Amino acid sequence: MGPQLLTTIEQIANEKGIEKEIIIDALEQALISAYRRNVANPNENVKVEFDQVTGDIRVFALLEVVERLSHPEQQLSLEEAHEIDPNYELGDFHKEEVTPSDFGRVAAMTAKQVVTQKMREAERERIYNHFVDKEDEIMTGIVERFDPRNLYIGLENNIEAVLTPNEQMPNESYQIHDRIKVYVTKVDSTTKGSGAAIQVSRTHPGLLRRLFELEVPEIASGTVDVMSVSREAGDRSKIAVHSDIVDPVGACVGPKGQRVQTIVDELNGEKIDIVRWSNDPKEFVKNALSPAQVVDVYVNEPNKSTTVVVPDYQLSLAIGKRGQNARLAAKLTGWKIDIKSETDAEGMDLYDTYAEKVEPEPEIVHNEMEQTDSVDVALEPTTVKEEE
Repeated sequence: MGPQLLTTIEQIANEKGIEKEIIIDALEQALISAYRRNVANPNENVKVEFDQVTGDIRVFALLEVVERLSHPEQQLSLEEAHEIDPNYELGDFHKEEVTPSDFGRVAAMTAKQVVTQKMREAERERIYNHFVDKEDEIMTGIVERFDPRNLYIGLENNIEAVLTPNEQMPNESYQIHDRIKVYVTKVDSTTKGSGAAIQVSRTHPGLLRRLFELEVPEIASGTVDVMSVSREAGDRSKIAVHSDIVDPVGACVGPKGQRVQTIVDELNGEKIDIVRWSNDPKEFVKNALSPAQVVDVYVNEPNKSTTVVVPDYQLSLAIGKRGQNARLAAKLTGWKIDIKSETDAEGMDLYDTYAEKVEPEPEIVHNEMEQTDSVDVALEPTTVKEEE
């Protein structure tokens, strides 16, 4: 077994990039546990030595040199120790070989388990190190296989990622060998099995953001910023863009709509609304409800909510099918949106409500040069007029 085990360890170390010493150390620790479990007292102090030249495995009991014996199975008196070697001192350990005659069988089984475990750990570590920096990035993969629930996407270096049902687009069907773009949501090195778990998505809003970065050079260069994304995968999405240099909406649409059409094709016909971002909530909410026309927007800043007035004939368009347009606009802007027709709004007392700005109290500065027994300070009452 010795030479064969050595060859196996060296082969695994070279193929998987594991240091040979790590495998040998793990093997020795596992053999100690096996020896205690099958042969010795669990509390016995033993050591396993693996000869890296011959591949032989030997087990030694470590006996502590003491003045008086309290645990004879674990100790050696100083007098007995000096009979073996006069150089022994109190606290030293004497090695006494206790290798069982049939320990080769136990060692073979343990070695196989340790090598297999180390191979799995090395594979997980390799995958994790390679993909940990690719979280929140987009990758191209090939559908390799599927089971009743999950799809398994082959990425680079023959590594598989998992596409769960919740991350699959409802308007798509997948076939073996299909080439698709996926968004890496998580890389987990603690998952049991032969490799790290790489979870990918076709529904994550980050996929839409990364697709625009790929197709729109102005976004990749930072000339146009993607401020927010809201998405109902497979159906419709909205993306808010901003730039102080170029027309951000036009840059994303591209010549003859080619840029956005490429993304729509990648997402299997998902509709995409590109809107201009604004730090004015009225303007941003108005833009986000596109393609509906908006008459007016009233904001309630403390509640971060808005009431939007639209023409009567635009009410259905503004709300959208099953409320989708309003829902996506609310996610995009971060503001609650209540949509009213002009007819309904006429009978309502609508106005803007802003959070009151608390002005700092005036600071009283004492002149240290003036020595007075008391100081009377009269403050004029401050009136804060509430904006309507």
